[in-house]
Amino acid sequence: MGRLDVVHWGTDRLRVGPWRGDSSIAQIVPSAGQLPHPATIERCVGELAAKGYRSALTSALTYTEQQPFLDTGFVVHERLHLLRHDLESFSPNGPALDTPLRVRRGRRGDRDGALAVDRAAFSPFWRFDRRGLDDARAATPSSRFRVVGDGRVIGYAVTGRAGAVGYLQRLAVFPDRQRRGLGRALVLDGLRWAKRRGATSLLVNTQETNRPAVELYEHLGFTREAHGLAVLELPLEDSEASA
Repeated sequence: MGRLDVVHWGTDRLRVGPWRGDSSIAQIVPSAGQLPHPATIERCVGELAAKGYRSALTSALTYTEQQPFLDTGFVVHERLHLLRHDLESFSPNGPALDTPLRVRRGRRGDRDGALAVDRAAFSPFWRFDRRGLDDARAATPSSRFRVVGDGRVIGYAVTGRAGAVGYLQRLAVFPDRQRRGLGRALVLDGLRWAKRRGATSLLVNTQETNRPAVELYEHLGFTREAHGLAVLELPLEDSEASA
């Protein structure tokens, strides 16, 4: 399954496609740092409705990025914490990770194993399919796919970098293997990679209800941003009827 399609309206650029492989729900992802005009969003949702989608969801958007979508009639579906790690004082040459399993480069053959971890670690709404995993790896100009395992993949992470900002795009460990240092090892691996490649900060988001993840990130030096993120939603039946 391919990645999200890129569509252009004037100078606006959006990535669109099915949400997590669900052909009834569309996902809309605006370009980082570029706010689409409300008229562009209206045209986009009109075309998605004409293609048979019943609703549209945005990617996780910052407070500023949400505004043109809210102006178009989108509402908040779920709020997320946004956490930042200041890499200026972070040393990439810290002590060896205290885990019996080695973090290694993820290979093409590890994708099915990573997706199995994802299915076990996340609720159906948030689970990645193959397209979602590929899109996470392609969301930034450079990225890193890492896994940890004992003959099978039991945890994985995707970290990306765009300029001076790093992004922990995904972190997942089998629930019955959590709290054994594997998530910590994967996060530190991503922090070190981002630091060595010139990033000055690394961002991660997680559901407000995911207390174990928040505690892990804060323990490793992340701090919560004043404004979190939100996934927005718009029913498309109304958009089709009014088109």
